[in-house]
Amino acid sequence: MNDRLSNNWFMKWMEESLMPVLARIAQNVYLQSIRDAFSSFALPVILTGALFLIIANPPEGINWAPIHAWAKAVKPIAAQIMIPFQLTFGIMAMMVAFGTAYSLATRWDLDETMTGIISMLAFFITSFPATDVTKATFGDVLNYLGGQGLFVAIIIGIITAIVVRLFNKSGLVIKMPEGVPPYVVRSFLALVPMFVMIVSAWIVEWIVWANFHITLPQLVLDLFKPLVAASNSYPAALAEIILMMLLWSLGIHGMNVVSSIAYPFWMAQLAANAEAAAKGLPLPGIVTEPFFHVFTHLGGSGTTWPLTIMFLLSASAQLRTIGRAELIPAIFNINEPLIFGAPIVLNPILIIPFILAPAAVVTINYFAFAVNLVPRPLIQLPFTVPVFISGFLSSGGHWQGALLQLVNLIVTAIIYYPFFKMYEAQLLKNEKEVKDQE
Repeated sequence: MNDRLSNNWFMKWMEESLMPVLARIAQNVYLQSIRDAFSSFALPVILTGALFLIIANPPEGINWAPIHAWAKAVKPIAAQIMIPFQLTFGIMAMMVAFGTAYSLATRWDLDETMTGIISMLAFFITSFPATDVTKATFGDVLNYLGGQGLFVAIIIGIITAIVVRLFNKSGLVIKMPEGVPPYVVRSFLALVPMFVMIVSAWIVEWIVWANFHITLPQLVLDLFKPLVAASNSYPAALAEIILMMLLWSLGIHGMNVVSSIAYPFWMAQLAANAEAAAKGLPLPGIVTEPFFHVFTHLGGSGTTWPLTIMFLLSASAQLRTIGRAELIPAIFNINEPLIFGAPIVLNPILIIPFILAPAAVVTINYFAFAVNLVPRPLIQLPFTVPVFISGFLSSGGHWQGALLQLVNLIVTAIIYYPFFKMYEAQLLKNEKEVKDQE
């Protein structure tokens, strides 16, 4: 089977030309650090804040007495309930500034905590108007510490780690004599790079404010607006899912590669949704992180939940064994046993629905969200949250989110089935030949 595949010019091109390039992208330390900053540092903050957003904004579209009672009870204290949301979700960019610098410093064997702190402080300075700080309201600054400041947070995180590394390598740091306690040594080692970063951030912010009367995060956000808008389109979503699946078909973790580049754009859309929901406005973002992890990768990358059930009920002993091994992981949207056990990787029969099914799901999702058949994604959850629960929660507590997942599962089952039967017949024939030889 693999010999036939290796003779296919397209697969040969993918394997020999495209894979090495994408593998290098996947191993890029800057992209890995950005991804780690979101998943390790921003995600807990986002999750905690999102809970308060849901509490303050019950799904009043559900005509159920307890929901109406809940809405009535929280209405007078909605502003107070939103405080944890605004000071967690609302400072997501500060966590990203810290996390990006921290992750890079870890990879470069620097003092990761001090590097993260320098980055966070530098980012904080750029978020303030270069005027009398005592006259600036914290509410105005808060806008830039969340989703609107993500791009500057990433840039400052990277620059900070580079500066700290440069100063450490060149010896332009204050070194204390032996016998000085380690915590004092760390403080003095960080002193020069911290001074340089803080002063640089202050000067840049002052120049931007003096010329444009906006903060640096707002200026960068304005520059990135066309890209953010393009990332929220159907062609962008379709291209991303096809690339993910092509990479998985070759054994590369497609979600990791694509998300390392697309994550800031997805999170910018999700933050815009959260801010809009907090103000009672329509949600603008469609192509967000939950768009893929919650509504597309049902049972794991490739939307393989239906395939797991088919394997479980298969006449082939090999597929039944894989189905049993995959059943529990599939509940938590993990499908490596299926991808590498079936295998789907480099399997010319199963690769076809493995790409087609998620592409169809992305199309359905985009249409459903675009015409507001389903409330747009509002909450980012860990990808291991089981199907239906994740759809309900991620859409802000609306049953339509779970229904959309059900529709997607039915559609993908229809797409997978004929290819599954084709592959099953091939395996049954092999199993019969082995049995006859025995």
